[in-house]
Amino acid sequence: MTTPYPLIKPKYYISLIKDLLRFIKYPEDNLTENKTVKNKVYDTIGLFFIKVIFSITVASLLQFIYEPENLTSTSMTKRFPPLLLLVVGGIILPLFEEITFRLSLKFKPIYFALTSGTFTYYILTKAVFKSRLSMIDDTFWYRFLAGAFILLIVYVLSSRRPTRQALQQFWKKQFKWIYYVSCISFAWLHIFNFELNLINLLWLPILTLPQLFSAFIAGYTRIVFGFQYPLFLHICTNVLFLSLTFLPLD
Repeated sequence: MTTPYPLIKPKYYISLIKDLLRFIKYPEDNLTENKTVKNKVYDTIGLFFIKVIFSITVASLLQFIYEPENLTSTSMTKRFPPLLLLVVGGIILPLFEEITFRLSLKFKPIYFALTSGTFTYYILTKAVFKSRLSMIDDTFWYRFLAGAFILLIVYVLSSRRPTRQALQQFWKKQFKWIYYVSCISFAWLHIFNFELNLINLLWLPILTLPQLFSAFIAGYTRIVFGFQYPLFLHICTNVLFLSLTFLPLD
């Protein structure tokens, strides 16, 4: 039974942090907690507060040391009016990234296929064509069709019984590393938000520290609570920080 108003109690956040750290140290793909939807929502909101405080703290410290321009945020702010920016950056892109990095933490052929397709689109966009995920330019259909092709091929192959069983066993035995790789890749691929120069690459682990912490939380909530909870976290985070860009700075 949930204690009244847990979100205002420091011990509640200490408990959340302990559970999170325990999972990060010993990730399990079949870990579930017998919690009501209400309790899961409370925990997700609590983790959201922890995540925001951590991100703001790191960002504030970086301001005094090194703060490169976030090219992705600048590009989106220029290309979209405020309401559309919130829809694209606050809802569509979080959904895309959660499918890419978290959906297939729980293995199913369709999950694995969706992740493979969106990851292909992600890499082609960021690393090959040097474009933006939300930009419909002359490379968009190449990126989209390549992602769709990989999605279909992976789904067909992974749905075959021998392949599906082999992948299920692999996920079960290697889940710890799958979780770590998903977290690190999510964080480090955000380096494409900045100019790719030597200084930024050297600062990579620090610049992407908020994303790494976010990935640890998102992976935890994905496994323990379900896919909709990290998606909710991601949407709330993006909407919050995008909304801050609308505030007058003068």
